[in-house]
Amino acid sequence: MSALAIGFALLFYAATALFVIGVALKVRQYLHTPAPLLIPTTPAPTEHAGVALRMAREVVFFESLFKASKWTWLFGWLFHASLALVLLRHVRYFQEPVWAPIVFVQFFGTYAGLTMVAGLAGLWARRVLVDRVRYISTPSDHLHLALLVAIGLSGLAMRFVAHTDIVAVKAFMLGLLRFDVQPLPADPLLLLHLTLVAVLLIVFPISKLLHAPGLFFSPTRMQVDNPREARHLAPWAAALDK
Repeated sequence: MSALAIGFALLFYAATALFVIGVALKVRQYLHTPAPLLIPTTPAPTEHAGVALRMAREVVFFESLFKASKWTWLFGWLFHASLALVLLRHVRYFQEPVWAPIVFVQFFGTYAGLTMVAGLAGLWARRVLVDRVRYISTPSDHLHLALLVAIGLSGLAMRFVAHTDIVAVKAFMLGLLRFDVQPLPADPLLLLHLTLVAVLLIVFPISKLLHAPGLFFSPTRMQVDNPREARHLAPWAAALDK
């Protein structure tokens, strides 16, 4: 087995482990962070079923962002929806045989790469052209966007400019799942794309990209607005109250 295949296999095993462990630790931290106040953004649901519906609208449609800024919502939703299609398209590299829904999404996933980069370009332009957003933007914000754009562009380049051996790539990915390292094509664009993806997995647990799981623990979104019906106590406060 070539040193290239072994090196990238070790890189992806390490990156995946850091991603899974890092996100799990952050979610654990979110779960144990006390929320001493009842602070849902009003108007808020008064029952848990309403909270579930509100969270569904937030996750699928970005409801609060739509109310705050239509342009930011447009680019943000375009990026996230396109990213979902792109990820679904890539599931085929980890399946044999490929599920019918994944086969169906292949056509849409191909062109979703274009709209994903377009959405990222709009979000990046916002950080440069809008004064109040530029003022609060940090170097890491630009680096995250640059990383995502580079991943998208390198993937599109392999699709429309310089094709790679996707059969060999799939064999390599399936081999990773089975702990049986297979040969990896030495195409520069492919190696760049895979390296960037590994970097994204590594930095994800220590970056603002954690807003993905963090949304589900936001007290302004996931709390019910029932201060008149029930006294809100954080777990640590409830223990002291006994």
